[in-house]
Amino acid sequence: MPAAALKPKPTQSTAKRPVLLELPCAPVEKRALPAGRPRDWYVTHNRRLKAMRLAIALLDSGVYLPTQARNDRIRTTAALIGVHPPSDTTCHMVRAFMRYNR
Repeated sequence: MPAAALKPKPTQSTAKRPVLLELPCAPVEKRALPAGRPRDWYVTHNRRLKAMRLAIALLDSGVYLPTQARNDRIRTTAALIGVHPPSDTTCHMVRAFMRYNR
């Protein structure tokens, strides 16, 4: 078999054509959280949501490793996306999301 027949067909590369980025979606309609849970559950739930939003924003900005996401960088990102500055606990949770959701 000739060597030319073994060459793979060229595929489309994202470097040769523009990549379409997904536009931000409209926020989902907010619903009330379930009643009757202890206060700690609500605090933890909201902290997880905030940490997830921050982790997504960091990934979108090019921060892929938890070691790159120091507290000051996470707080700067929070200011950019319009979220209150996170606590040290929330910053730790952001790095944990980045570490374990790979």
